[in-house]
Amino acid sequence: MRTTLAFDGVAEIILGKAVDVGLARSRTEALRMGIFALNREYSLVKDVGAELAAKKMQEEENQMKAAGEEYIPEKEALRKYR
Repeated sequence: MRTTLAFDGVAEIILGKAVDVGLARSRTEALRMGIFALNREYSLVKDVGAELAAKKMQEEENQMKAAGEEYIPEKEALRKYR
């Protein structure tokens, strides 16, 4: 996801200080660090791996729907291995 953000005031100062003192290599990296800190503080995403897998599966399902494709039933997929 690409997003363009503009910060001024205190947010701009904090991002600049994070870079100046060497906590982050760039303001973008400082923002990423802040996002992870937000998740640590509030446990917004408890199982990152499961969330990423679910997102990937949803994207795949949407692509298949758009192409008019369907998943092969489990029995059919396993038939050649029996």
